[in-house]
Amino acid sequence: MFYYLFEYLNNLFDFPGSGVFRYINFRAPMAIITSLLISLFIGKKIISYLQKKQVGEDIRDLGLEGQLQKKGTPTMGGLIIIASIIIPTLLFARLDNIYIILMIVSTLWLGAIGFIDDYIKVFKKNKKGLAGKFKILGQVGLGLIVGLTIYFSDTVVIKEKYVKQQNYVNINGLFKTENSNETPQLFSRESIKSTKTTIPFVKNNEFDYADLLAFLGGNYRKYAFLIFIPIVIFIIVAVSNGANLTDGLDGLAAGTSAIIGVTLGILAYVSGNSIFANYLNIMYIPNIGELSIYVSAFVGACIGFLWYNSFPAQVFMGDTGSLSLGGIIAVFAIIIRKELLIPILCGVFLVQSLSVIIQVAYFKYTKKRYGEGRRIFKMSPLHHHYQKQGYHEAKIVMRFMIVGILLAVVTVITLKLR
Repeated sequence: MFYYLFEYLNNLFDFPGSGVFRYINFRAPMAIITSLLISLFIGKKIISYLQKKQVGEDIRDLGLEGQLQKKGTPTMGGLIIIASIIIPTLLFARLDNIYIILMIVSTLWLGAIGFIDDYIKVFKKNKKGLAGKFKILGQVGLGLIVGLTIYFSDTVVIKEKYVKQQNYVNINGLFKTENSNETPQLFSRESIKSTKTTIPFVKNNEFDYADLLAFLGGNYRKYAFLIFIPIVIFIIVAVSNGANLTDGLDGLAAGTSAIIGVTLGILAYVSGNSIFANYLNIMYIPNIGELSIYVSAFVGACIGFLWYNSFPAQVFMGDTGSLSLGGIIAVFAIIIRKELLIPILCGVFLVQSLSVIIQVAYFKYTKKRYGEGRRIFKMSPLHHHYQKQGYHEAKIVMRFMIVGILLAVVTVITLKLR
């Protein structure tokens, strides 16, 4: 919104300073500052409102230290996160950008699913909340929207490396021709539709999902949507539910999501800059840099929410927040063609999900074989296992976040480590 306003003022009146809104490296910091302020000021009002409405968490006694003290803590705090993402994005981002539109739709879509779940739990007093099949159906619906848009929209494109044969030399990190000081064209002028993505630890680090259908022969590429869209759906469902499982300790989901958000912001920025994309030998995606505005708001929202959600929490995000955070991360990674880095970057989410899957599978297996179910972990998800071992909640959260930082660093390193 501000982008268009100040662009108008600059073009019509040559308004002093208005041109600065053209630059992403100005609008991104403004987005994160605005997001933080919204989290702090609106967050307090939302918490007060939830307390008046007695929108408190109904805690089951699982024998965990400090658990019962959390009873009555307001939930549905994910509303703070969503407001702190959407408002700065609307103010500072270019709203005609297809990637920004997709991220706004994803945020509101999953926020609505989570809100319905929390509403049923809190106001209808139904502890089960929204039936699991409806949650999955909603996540699949978003996957279809995202997958179909990326695949069929003419505005979602990439640029291939320039193929003309020239002799280049590397001068201070810039590629120049041997007989000229001019930097050559590094990427083709024409943008193309593609289902390519980035794979880590491989020298030629681009993989085309369409190649999985090569056995069909002929024009197999025109059927690429048959493999691409199901993959998009799977990633969104998996990461969204992984974040939901991680939301079990004060500050854990918000803290790890903030770390992931910073990393995704770095990946988006270098992918949308032809010079950095060439230097790192990664895919160049035109107009993707605008997502730096969105992810700045996302990081600011997570950090701002931690003001109230850090131990001891004054508010819980509920499914309104956790489903949104996971879905946002998944869709963002898919858009910037870095979704195959998710197992590394979102390693905390992955381990939490695996701990539940392993626990349930082993319990069912042993019950069938021995007549009595047995467990590998004292409790799942994994953070509760450590609680059962006697670790304090704040220590578990801090250590998980340290692991998250290490995974984020490894993710960035994969851009050059091949």
